[in-house]
Amino acid sequence: MAQAMKIAVVDDEKDMRQSISQWLALSGYDTETFASAEEALKGLGPDYPGIVVSDIKMPGMGGMQFLKKLKGIDSALPVIMITGHGDVPMAVEAMRMGAWDFLEKPFNPDRMTELAKKATQARRLVLDNRALRRELSDGQAIMSKLIGASPVMERLREDILDLGQADGHVLIEGETGTGKTLVAHALHAVGARASKSFILLSCGAFDEEALTRRLFGPAQPEEPIPAVEEARGGTLVLEDIEALTPALQAKLLTALNAQGTPAETRIIAISNMQDEGRTLEDALRADLFYRLAALRVTVPPLRQRGEDILTLFTRLSEQFSDEYGCTAPELTAQEAAQLLQAPWPGNVRQLVNVAERAVLQNRRGTGTIASLLMADNAETAPAMTSEGKPLKEFVEAFERMLIDNTMRRHKGSIVSVMEELQLPRRTLNEKMAKYGLQRSDYL
Repeated sequence: MAQAMKIAVVDDEKDMRQSISQWLALSGYDTETFASAEEALKGLGPDYPGIVVSDIKMPGMGGMQFLKKLKGIDSALPVIMITGHGDVPMAVEAMRMGAWDFLEKPFNPDRMTELAKKATQARRLVLDNRALRRELSDGQAIMSKLIGASPVMERLREDILDLGQADGHVLIEGETGTGKTLVAHALHAVGARASKSFILLSCGAFDEEALTRRLFGPAQPEEPIPAVEEARGGTLVLEDIEALTPALQAKLLTALNAQGTPAETRIIAISNMQDEGRTLEDALRADLFYRLAALRVTVPPLRQRGEDILTLFTRLSEQFSDEYGCTAPELTAQEAAQLLQAPWPGNVRQLVNVAERAVLQNRRGTGTIASLLMADNAETAPAMTSEGKPLKEFVEAFERMLIDNTMRRHKGSIVSVMEELQLPRRTLNEKMAKYGLQRSDYL
């Protein structure tokens, strides 16, 4: 859930301070007031979750000096300055110093609300981007997104930790929708380059001329600096690497050869090739392929991940139910079996869509999991894999999901879970131990 935006109101005049605060509070904002710039500075840190509205003329530290201090603390903090009549030149100077905007007394309260809305929206975007960058540089946080207890996922996490510490270029292969880009983020986050640049570029999103400029330059005035420069010392991820033309393959190989050993910039190549009888090795020149494929990671398809499917579905449906303000659907044994047997050609991306539609269906009280799977796999109806699984595997997967869901719903209350599932304490403890479920995870 998004963090509520605050507005810090700074003015030495009590009546003005209170009237601004009351008006903004009526407009739905969480306000806090300060009688001086010195007092405000004690409560305004670099990630302050909101904006500042400040008078420009105050005793002690004036508004201009206050603005300079705030910009030193957090250059992206929006500050709206309030000026007296005739102080417009000072307000213009404040704008030059980085103020978001200014209001001249007496001002229209609606104009203040309008400025506050735009400034808080901009602030939220800045804070969200900062949080994302921190998350992508936090190996532990991003590894936790690679959910699953299946052997293939355990092996994938081990591969990421091993290869993340290595220095060679990496090739990530796997079907569409399996999470290859997330794996690329993880490889960067757990490695020695985690604090350096992480640049992601889709080779299939540009024509040859535009991709040449984006990769190697020269960039047009409105374009970012070339990716090879932007990623220098860090990681450059090239999605759809098979889309590179022979000319671009040659330029990339030249750039790689110029780096020497160890490489200054790590290349992570992502391949989405699904053509039968044709591989990435066929699409790339041999010398480039073997440079990029020095280290390889294969992301498993969803259909090979067993009961991870149920774990993922449960987590996703909980997230969507929170988003839409409704109850998450509870799977029956038959629906759990259908999810486990589905072929999942779209992998995790398809599962996300199914979970969202299941929540919306549940809110309306219509539809079934089977109907969603049939709609997604119309050409392979009934939506079942040909691999087949023993009955014991379906039963255990459903049992684990049922205990997991019930523990979550009752926030780890063993007594409540025992009553709902009609299980004695010893049996519940044995099954939780069997499925690796710990009460502390639900508290």
